[in-house]
Amino acid sequence: MLTSFNGVAQTFSENEQNQIDSFSTIISNSNSHDTLLAGAYVGLSEILYVVSIDTLKFLCEKGKSIAERGLKKNPNKQEKMSLLKILGGAVSNIAYAYQEQGNISKSLEYNHISMKIAEEMGDKSDISSSLNNIGVIYKNQGNISKTLEYFHKSLRLREEINDKQGVATSLNNIGAVYQNQGDYTKGLEYYHKSLKIREEINDKNGIAGSLNNIGSVYNNQKDYPNALLYYNKALRAYENIGFKSGIGISLNNIGSVYRKQKDIDNALSYFYKSLEVYEKIGYKNGITFSLNNIGIIALQKGNVEKAHSYAQRSIKISQELGFPINIKGSAKLLSSIYEKQGNGIKALEMHKLYVRMKDSINNEETQKATIRQQTKYEFEKAQIVKENEAKEQARILAEANGRRDNLQYSFIFLGILVLFGGVLSLGFIKVSPNVAEGLIFFAFLILFEFILVFADPYLGNYTNDEPIYNLLANALIALLIFPLHAILEKVLKKRIVKQ
Repeated sequence: MLTSFNGVAQTFSENEQNQIDSFSTIISNSNSHDTLLAGAYVGLSEILYVVSIDTLKFLCEKGKSIAERGLKKNPNKQEKMSLLKILGGAVSNIAYAYQEQGNISKSLEYNHISMKIAEEMGDKSDISSSLNNIGVIYKNQGNISKTLEYFHKSLRLREEINDKQGVATSLNNIGAVYQNQGDYTKGLEYYHKSLKIREEINDKNGIAGSLNNIGSVYNNQKDYPNALLYYNKALRAYENIGFKSGIGISLNNIGSVYRKQKDIDNALSYFYKSLEVYEKIGYKNGITFSLNNIGIIALQKGNVEKAHSYAQRSIKISQELGFPINIKGSAKLLSSIYEKQGNGIKALEMHKLYVRMKDSINNEETQKATIRQQTKYEFEKAQIVKENEAKEQARILAEANGRRDNLQYSFIFLGILVLFGGVLSLGFIKVSPNVAEGLIFFAFLILFEFILVFADPYLGNYTNDEPIYNLLANALIALLIFPLHAILEKVLKKRIVKQ
């Protein structure tokens, strides 16, 4: 089916179209409750985000405003939790929109707000998502230590709650960090782990992302046939789900392989296609890469002015974003352009910027941070496994002790029954009153001690094992038993005297 939103045509599945129609009906109804209305705006945004980032942001800001309005009305607990859930989703989506538009400070601000809402709700799934999103921003900024800190926090939480889709995302993101550090083996290892989980749960968008990332590792390793194989698989997957930024990424990646293979015309065709997709959805991060790649080819063809124009546009947006990896590529291209133009000072300036950005991405401290975070994660994971094993062993031991104690209690109880059976038979067996009195006292003493032993674990829950309270509880038990002792002793003495 074809839906048109803000003048943009987009293909949706029948199920998605039904959801769009349902949300649109709620939004058009002026009597819709705040919770229902806010949820409809956010729900619609999560389907229409493939249309454009502006669409996502607009719908979520509407949902956020309505959810906040509903919370001010002092709703009951259940309704409050629903509104907080919707508000958290809206804020998280707005953070994503700001990130895609290059407003990183706003994106961080909204991600932290989203995490605060999730913490208020005690929603570990949403907390882990916020941690992951913050990690992505730090990654783009080249802060690898912070990146890995947040990625690993997110991964641990997702493993704890068995969030398979989230675990796959975290594994994928950690793989990207290793790839950027030049550790392609480790990067591929994490990407394949992520892909396996995504295939198990049929996460189509995630599968496409993993395929793209695996292709990028092969591209880095100059294994171009495999790189093209995975990039084209990713492109088809993104086209099937209509994910625009994913399509742009795949097109740009395929172009980069053709460029490396010296197939300039094919490369340029793909770069222009990717730029067109990126500009339609306002994806600044992608725009910088496409502009830079077109500039590189223009320089190769000897069109220095055209190359300079594209490189200038690329570095301007890259510096607005503040992402070292984007600035690095633009600075390297501009250095080559200025050299061709005979502008040595500018060429040296851009070369220094290129080196500075390269060092910020891949320096010794960054590599150490990577190792530290991975070691910390493996250690903490091993500790969790160890603690879980210890808890399981303690549970098994407690069950075994419980069975043993129950068996002993059963034997003791039977023994007490036999003892009282003997005491009750004193009326038929000739014994002296003193002996009868002694046997009765002994039987009740054993009964009293048995009750104390049996009740002790339960009494501790109420007395907090305070001596004074334990003493009072024991005295109360004794007071309850004493009348029974007196009655039984009186009855048996009468029997004995009659004999």
